[in-house]
Formats: sequence, structure tokens, C-alpha cells
Amino acid sequence: MRETEPQVHLVARTQPDEDAIVRYLEIIRASEFADYRACQFDQPHDLVEIAGRMCYRSWQPGLNPNVTQVRMDQRSYLENIVKMRHGSVLEHVSWTFILQDVSRIVTHELARHRVGVAISQESLRYVRLDEIPFWLPEWAQADEELVNYITWLVGEMEKFQGWAAGHFKIDEGNFTHKKHMTSFMRRLAPEGLATSMTWTANARTLRHVIETRTDPAAEEEIRLVFGKVAEVMLRECPMLFGDFARTPEGHWKPKWSKV
Repeated sequence: MRETEPQVHLVARTQPDEDAIVRYLEIIRASEFADYRACQFDQPHDLVEIAGRMCYRSWQPGLNPNVTQVRMDQRSYLENIVKMRHGSVLEHVSWTFILQDVSRIVTHELARHRVGVAISQESLRYVRLDEIPFWLPEWAQADEELVNYITWLVGEMEKFQGWAAGHFKIDEGNFTHKKHMTSFMRRLAPEGLATSMTWTANARTLRHVIETRTDPAAEEEIRLVFGKVAEVMLRECPMLFGDFARTPEGHWKPKWSKV
């Protein structure tokens, strides 16, 4: 058994096209807004602002007769978007994470969050196991008898993987045979097996999942994973996640929920 620790890697984010945005603003005669922003539209939260202002044509006074005052400061504008729960505009930007060495317990839990996400997961139909990577929480690591029992039990599962590979003569067969046998052998691996997933979520979904999956009632490992995701997002995009605060229990709670 190889002990692991769940890791979170931010690998991609939405990148607005500055030139295209500036051209659009010129066409709709919102050059005053472009000048005020100095034509800098290169962050994910800039796209959220663009989408929000388009909805109400609130680029600058005069473009919409119903709008007499325009909130020009970006931070206060985006804060108002979140406060008013105008969540649809948050769906235009997304971030992609590789969740490394998370158990299939975590990936099964994430299957419940289907809206606004894209998922690619390591396939144990194709990837043959030789060792079984496994995460143990700190309280379990402190229990020597428990650790010894788990180490033995997982070790027996690893022995089965090696025995089965020889029994089925996997290395002597073609890829179809390898795939068929590997798929069968994964049935004798625990759900706690560490795996990897590429997980993309838009800002609206991220806010919801961070809040719900760091709640003290959430599963232990997924709380650890999304606590790390929360820390990344507060550094990455404080304009959209700056209202989150961590409680002493580790719960990342936003000022405004269910945006």
C-alpha cells in the first residue's frame, strides 16, 4: 500500500479575448466604458462583468434610458452581481483542476454535481493496478492497530492484482484481452483507492460545491479536497470568491449563498 495525500492542481481557466471585447464595445458605442477600463479585459471575472452589463446595457449613462446611474467600479459591480444572485452570468467562466490521488469515494460524490461541470477520470478498465495507493485521515494514522490491519488488507488486494495478472496471462494477450481482464480485476479493489480526475466547473457551480462540500457534515476527504479548492479560488479570483470566509471548523461559507 502506498500512502497518498489528495492534491489539487489548477491547470486552466477561461481567457477572455480582449480585442474582440473592445471591438464589440466600439460597435455598441460604449467606448467610454472601454476607456475607463483602459481596454484591459484579460481575467475571467472581466467576462462576468461583460455578460452582466450586456444584460442591462449598463456600460455607461445614456445607452439605456432606464439606467440613470451606472456602477463603474468593477469590484462593487461584481459584488452586487453576487449579492443580487444574478448567477447566470457566473456560468460563462470556468476553471479546470486535476484532482490527484483522490479516492473513488470523492469522485462518486462529485457525480452528484453534474450541472456546469466537465469530468474526465482515470479509467481502471485500461489502467492496471500493481499497487493500491490509499489515503488515511490523521485520526486513522494515529491508530496503530487500525493502520496495521488496513495495511495487511490492502496488501492482500495488491497480491490478488499480481496473481490475477499472471493467472490471466495478461502480458501475453492483445489489448482487448488486457482491457477485459483489467476491468474484471478492478472489482477487487477498494473504493478508497486513490485515482485522478480532471474536473472543470464554472464559477456558479464552484461557489455551490465549495460551500456544500466543506460543510462539517460533508464526507471527510471531500472536505479536505474542496478546502484546497477554496484556497486556490480565493487567490485566483477574489472578485468572485472574496465573500467566502473559513470558519474554525473548516467550513468555507460565502456571504451570499446559492448565487
